[in-house]
Amino acid sequence: MSPAAVIVLAAGEGTRMKSRTSKVLHELCGRSMLGHVLTAARELEPQSLIVVVGHRREQVIAHLKDTAPDAQPVVQDRQGGTGHAVRMAFEQVGALAGTVVVTNGDHPLLRGETLRELVRVHEQEGNAATILSTDIPDATGYGRIVRAADGSVRAIVEHKDADEAQLAINEINVGMYAFDGELLGAALTRVTTDNAKGEEYLTDVIAILRGDGHRAGAHKAADWIETQGVNDKVQLAQATRQLNDRLLERHMRAGVTVIDPQTTWVDVDVTAEPDVVLHPDTRLRGRTHLGAGAEIGPGATLTDTVVGEDATVVNAVCDRAEIGPEVGVGPFAYLRPGARLRRGAKVGTYVEIKNAVVGEGSKVPHLTYVGDADIGKGSNIGAACVFVNYDGVEKHRSTVGDHVKVGSDNMIVAPVEIGDGAYTAAGSVIVSNVPPGAMAVARGRQRNIEGWVERKRAGTPAAEAARRAREASAGES
Repeated sequence: MSPAAVIVLAAGEGTRMKSRTSKVLHELCGRSMLGHVLTAARELEPQSLIVVVGHRREQVIAHLKDTAPDAQPVVQDRQGGTGHAVRMAFEQVGALAGTVVVTNGDHPLLRGETLRELVRVHEQEGNAATILSTDIPDATGYGRIVRAADGSVRAIVEHKDADEAQLAINEINVGMYAFDGELLGAALTRVTTDNAKGEEYLTDVIAILRGDGHRAGAHKAADWIETQGVNDKVQLAQATRQLNDRLLERHMRAGVTVIDPQTTWVDVDVTAEPDVVLHPDTRLRGRTHLGAGAEIGPGATLTDTVVGEDATVVNAVCDRAEIGPEVGVGPFAYLRPGARLRRGAKVGTYVEIKNAVVGEGSKVPHLTYVGDADIGKGSNIGAACVFVNYDGVEKHRSTVGDHVKVGSDNMIVAPVEIGDGAYTAAGSVIVSNVPPGAMAVARGRQRNIEGWVERKRAGTPAAEAARRAREASAGES
């Protein structure tokens, strides 16, 4: 069942996308269109995975190098039609003996199981060529599959050439095929350009093989939606919605609760355990993983983030973070790369964490920046604190021990260590190490200058309020 090759056609210009990016590189649900097709193709375990590139080939080849090094690019120098593209693959790769599957790089909804069924039917029926077809509600513009009495394919009739009876056929040619590789290679040399566009059409191979007495068949895909290509940004958005719905359904059937599927978006590599709850306006990107019972959203965006069991993330942005079990994040928190929150930790409102560890049960409740730091267990960081980690040239790291109480409005100027059980006074600027159990006070002594406002800000509302208060106080005395 493993084919000799899967050839993916990805050389088209894609002018309707109106983009500087190759059409097949536009993304949906965390993967390029071409990436989705290659993922489906790999389910066949082909001996060779070939991608025909042409327009903006540098972009596509670079993408393959980064994301699909197992795929071999083949260059189609000119846009000479689908038959010409496949012929270039044979000329540059060599003869292919066995089943050869041809698919398109702009069909991101295609399932691997559909391609497997195509190959199975092809080899079971002993066809020279097997067309992937589907029944579509509106077949306008598509080539119709005309079958013989034995179920084989007699012809593919283009819409403009179809008679009234053929126009009534809803089974269409999807544009993907399984071929006998040796017969395909020979037939491609006989395809002509005798048509309005002067191109070599792959569909002509079907007629050539039938003319030689070989059997052509068709495998009908059950879901016509997955056979649809993407040609412009409208279709890209539609395909993204359809793929997202498919992914969410898979998660829900595996035990994830999705409160509002219309506003919840997940990438293909996101994983989640049972009893996860996804609230509205949640976006899960990359390889994010959610542990059992985690509750995400509303208004959360997680990218390549691991969330432990029974943790909550509300109105937060998390990028490459590790959120431990029973942790609370948000609302309005920002976890940057390297943020690691241990079991039961709390990161609250308007808190930013970068490359830092917040220990088990420790709290950073509000209005604080923690960068390049290690906080032990059971500690509390007061409101409006800043871990000052950058000296203008290099980053430095600070350490806060276990059960430490850092007062509000502290500046922790790295590198310093605050020992276990220590306290720091509110408003302190900590520039030196604090021994365990000590109270660090690092602020100037308060000095009150009596009457300053009335003298220096005469005529202001503040001066008038101060005058009234002074007179009232004098009257009481």
